Amino acid sequence: MNSHLSGNRLVICLVGFIMAVGAGTGLQAEPYLPKDGSEVLETTRSTAFDPVAHQMRELRGRLATDPENVPLACQFARSCIERSRTDADPRFLGRAQAALSPWWNSPQPPIDVLVLRATLKQSQHDFTNALADLSLAARLAPNNPQVWLTRATILTVLGDYAGARQACLSLAQLAPGLIALTAIANVTALNGGAERACSLLQSTLAANPSASADEKNWGLTALAESSGRLGRTAAAEAAFQSALALGQHDPYLLGAYADFLLDQGRAKEVADLLKNETRADALLLRLALAESELEPRPANFAAHVDSLKARFEAGHLRGDFVHQREEARFTLWLLHEPQPALRLAQTNWQVQHEPADMRILLECALAASDPTAARPVLEFIHTNHLEDVELANLANKLNYK
Repeated sequence: MNSHLSGNRLVICLVGFIMAVGAGTGLQAEPYLPKDGSEVLETTRSTAFDPVAHQMRELRGRLATDPENVPLACQFARSCIERSRTDADPRFLGRAQAALSPWWNSPQPPIDVLVLRATLKQSQHDFTNALADLSLAARLAPNNPQVWLTRATILTVLGDYAGARQACLSLAQLAPGLIALTAIANVTALNGGAERACSLLQSTLAANPSASADEKNWGLTALAESSGRLGRTAAAEAAFQSALALGQHDPYLLGAYADFLLDQGRAKEVADLLKNETRADALLLRLALAESELEPRPANFAAHVDSLKARFEAGHLRGDFVHQREEARFTLWLLHEPQPALRLAQTNWQVQHEPADMRILLECALAASDPTAARPVLEFIHTNHLEDVELANLANKLNYK
């Protein structure tokens, strides 16, 4: 890996990508009161002695006595962001923000704080302020590759492919290798170059056998998704399996593979894949979608639907509307209410423009018999030459030319 990207920076690079592109990995949960003291609420991933948790406790203790220590605060915040990703636990994002609280409202905090603040704002879908932080960071530290990767990630989510491509070029000049080329391939795949993107990813992965598991995981997941959008199911399956074989616990990868399996009519495999992944809203949603297709339906299906409904309602009470894409999908396919689902999908479209955002809006417009509602998405697809067999199928059903 290029020396410009330290281990911690790589973690944040990947976390930044997953939190933006994986906006679908919603993590909020409604508090639950057990009916019986013997009831098992959750099986944690930690062992009796978790070295990462131990290190984080030690960092947190040191930070409590020296809260304005910038390197210490940033180290703890990075650890929290990574732990949030691997454990699918949003509480760690709150801890990361708390660690940065002395500088959270500062117009010009230290550069490392500035980039971390942008990453956390990104996770809150506060893309405007995240980009503002990154613009300042680019002026103060133009040779920081993290700045350009996070900027490319956000602009890709927003559908600003020209801006994302420019950020990727800046990144590639600073940190050539698998990370930069995967970022470039992601943009290319969504902007009329899916074939080229798949070829680039395949050759880059082959040329970087010593890349870290995190880097390979991202590259393989991008390859799998790009192949799937082209309708190359065998290639997508192979890339997903290679990514899973790396042994990373990646909620984004699990969600993407679950979606692929659902499209292939392999609901039983999704149920098996996600049976112990009920902490993250997005993974619980996919589990419930899979269970809804099984006969007979599993005993937990109704409870899973009720839990999702409670989680989304709790989010509304908190003023949290980050996961409207997932709520639209839940409302359409599990509550069978196309009009409310369409409203959610339309509101979500005002925030982000990923293929999953396009798909749920088209599905809702079709279910609600409202093809006019689909026009902004269909025009975006046409203008950007986005190649996706599922989106093309939906466009045909909506009689869009």
